[in-house]
Amino acid sequence: MQMQQIHASNSSPSYLIPHTPSVRGIPHPSFQLWSRPSSFPTQWKLKRVSHGCRNDATKIKAVAVNKTQKAVKVKAIISVQPTIGGIFSSLAIDADDLTDLLGKTLLVELVSAELDPKTKLEKKTIKDFAHRTYRSTKEVRYLAEFDVPEDFGEVGAILVENEHRREMFVKEIVLDGFILGPVRFTCESWLHPKNENPVKRVFFPDKSYLPSETPEGVKRLREEELQHLRGNGQGQRKKFDRIYDYDVYNDLGDEDRDPELARPVLGGPEHPYPRRCRTGRPRSLKDPLSEERSRTVYVPRDESFSEIKQLTFNTKTLASGLQALVPALTALITDKEQPFHVFSDIDSLFDEGVSLPPGEVKISTLLPRIVNFIKEKGEDILRFEPPATMDKDRFFWLRDEEFGRQTLAGLNPCCIKLVTEWPLKSELDPEIYGPPESAITTELVEQEIRGYFPLQEALKQKKLFILDYHDLLLPLVEQVRKIDGTTLYGSRALFFLTGSGTLRPLAIELVRPPMDGKPQWKKVFKPTWHSTGVWLWRLAKIHVLAHDTGYHQLISHWLRTHCATEPYIIAANRQLSAMHPIYRLLHPHFRYTMEINALARESLINAGGIIESCFTPMKHSILLSSIVYDKEWRFDLQSLPKDLIHRGLAVEDPTAPHGLKLTIEDYPYANDGLDLWAAFKTWFTEYIDHYYTDSNAIQSDTELQAWWEEVRTVGHGDKKDEPWWPVLKTKEDLVEIVTTIAWTASGHHAAVNFGQFSFAGYFPNRPTIARTNMPTEDPSDPEWELFLKKPEVTMLKCFPSQFQATTVMTVLDILSNHSPDEEYIGEVPEPAWEQEPRVKAAFEKFKGRLIELEGVIDSRNADETKRNRNGAGVVPYELLKPTSEAGVTGKGVPYSISI
Repeated sequence: MQMQQIHASNSSPSYLIPHTPSVRGIPHPSFQLWSRPSSFPTQWKLKRVSHGCRNDATKIKAVAVNKTQKAVKVKAIISVQPTIGGIFSSLAIDADDLTDLLGKTLLVELVSAELDPKTKLEKKTIKDFAHRTYRSTKEVRYLAEFDVPEDFGEVGAILVENEHRREMFVKEIVLDGFILGPVRFTCESWLHPKNENPVKRVFFPDKSYLPSETPEGVKRLREEELQHLRGNGQGQRKKFDRIYDYDVYNDLGDEDRDPELARPVLGGPEHPYPRRCRTGRPRSLKDPLSEERSRTVYVPRDESFSEIKQLTFNTKTLASGLQALVPALTALITDKEQPFHVFSDIDSLFDEGVSLPPGEVKISTLLPRIVNFIKEKGEDILRFEPPATMDKDRFFWLRDEEFGRQTLAGLNPCCIKLVTEWPLKSELDPEIYGPPESAITTELVEQEIRGYFPLQEALKQKKLFILDYHDLLLPLVEQVRKIDGTTLYGSRALFFLTGSGTLRPLAIELVRPPMDGKPQWKKVFKPTWHSTGVWLWRLAKIHVLAHDTGYHQLISHWLRTHCATEPYIIAANRQLSAMHPIYRLLHPHFRYTMEINALARESLINAGGIIESCFTPMKHSILLSSIVYDKEWRFDLQSLPKDLIHRGLAVEDPTAPHGLKLTIEDYPYANDGLDLWAAFKTWFTEYIDHYYTDSNAIQSDTELQAWWEEVRTVGHGDKKDEPWWPVLKTKEDLVEIVTTIAWTASGHHAAVNFGQFSFAGYFPNRPTIARTNMPTEDPSDPEWELFLKKPEVTMLKCFPSQFQATTVMTVLDILSNHSPDEEYIGEVPEPAWEQEPRVKAAFEKFKGRLIELEGVIDSRNADETKRNRNGAGVVPYELLKPTSEAGVTGKGVPYSISI
């Protein structure tokens, strides 16, 4: 091949070859110097190009042109989202802007999906520095340009290196210029600066691949990326890390600050528990088994969303709002044990409100829904919006029929059970806890249901139901009663299913074990028509409701959704590649959960936190969730159909809708939930059918099998030997597993979370704590006299204190709030789902079913025969309606546990 020599003035012959293409028409300063023509690849020829430079000097640029094959001009458009505190957070020029002006910002490399056919090695990447082309408050765009040879093949991955000093949030990269159309890379990821971590980030196209189908050119990158995400289990995690690893819950106590804040480690043989994400923080000085507390808690960088969501509401609201509000309440309410003196004081929280003392932070800017700034007075006023239940019926909380209705259509509708054995009997050791027989006798029940059935007939016809916290709580009674300001009983509440399909409360049993030299005490309370009995019944309901509310928050909500889901997320990121179809199916259901869980460990479930300060078990609260995990939690029973069957609320029936016949036909949580479950299952079945041809494909999927193995043996390792774990051998097995996980994160969580303010915002309906014993248990003369003269005062003393009530009401208002950009199920498909026409069509059908479900739920709520969701003053059951507007609405099912 003939070569044309090029001579620069006053120089010997030499050749300058650009290392990367020019940027905005200006030769890039990085060149390779070639001293002789023989140094050039033989297929290249040279051209002389002149550029105007200082002193009119002439630069010689050697341009490589492929003589034998064509090159495709490809543009890479990188979309970056401006973030609070990150790059582009202000309009001022800084060092990163200068880097942009010089054109050296993001180094982008295209990776071929193919191996070199001759060497069988990976092809060389094609590189270019991207330069900024557009900037606004909502988006910043960069552009890189490539000459891609025809024989390069498809682009299988992109490597990106951030030359800035600060991280940036990359939303997507689009390659444009290929004959078959643009290639999209959905990133949604933080890109750390090169100086923090020199490892280049890899992004894969939106097209999904099973491990066995991975293009040869990116197999190494697929495995190396997983290895990076697993880490090595060493050292303290840094903010920019993306490492997913496991640890026990050993960061809830704070013995270094106060010996009273010491807490046991949860996780291990003594206190079984799911695993959390490892942070690697130093050990506590006084407890080598625990981690020291810190102001911030590590989560893998892409799990954090507080800086991305520029919203009026986000997770930081909870932390910052409470940090400002709690001191204000402490200053306002100097005695944290002070009860409400009259019921009008409770009502004033919704009517006039209370003035908050001035502080460094304007609380109204953090919690605008419940704290109003009054200009004339120059002060913040704490005033709650009346919850929907109270707004419809101010006395709803007093009605027994509402007590029964809420077990089916309230905040905790997943604990009511069918009574299948009689007499009721404890399984605890009678030598320790006293006689096991319940004081709820056959005679008492038949007296309450006379005119309907004898008791045995009621059992046969499945008419008796129970909320049973007796054996769970009784072993904790003595320890809890040592704490000032609270008390505890073992409890049972018995209900009768009426002919109209509603539950009528029959009896409440409260039990104290033998303690302090006193024998076992047990007493049954029942609805009555005498004033003394009426008030005792109301007090007994406070105790049962406090138990049910604590179980709801600690078990139905925290343990079964937040806590149990974190191991699924960790295992998925460690074992499933980002290009795996199951990773992309589950990813929407995992978004932001680890962030909110870290916040919970920081300020909600920690020693001395909100839960311990305001719920009946107090310092033993989170330990209670470990006890339930050990005795009750099973993965298979997180399936809604199996849970209903296990509790006796349904039986299999192939002729019934969804193959289940409900024991209580008008059971709103189950009615709507089964429709949602079925929609998920159909969608997942069609999705999985597309990627897996048969059971062999499931069993040979190494990443999938490693993920499920790690969930069982590590993430939930304290349960690894249980026989109830589903095997993963068939497509049906996989559908059941992913449906269970998705239901837990979306439907179940929505049912127990977004109605919290509606049902518990007026706390007499759902008290979080019962602070005093029943007046009939070892009553002193003054206590009994007070009860007889002023039973309302006895009730108010039993309720949460002013400080506890206002704190919890604030938390529940925040937790019940949908953010303005909430991601609801079925609204927008993931970009990867749109890559395959069959998958996209299946999603559209799923979306259609959810739209139809909205109408079905509206129709059910309008049906006057459905008395558990329709009636005077009754709030319609909408918690499982798929979509919602922003705010506290009591409806809407987001994909994930994001609050």
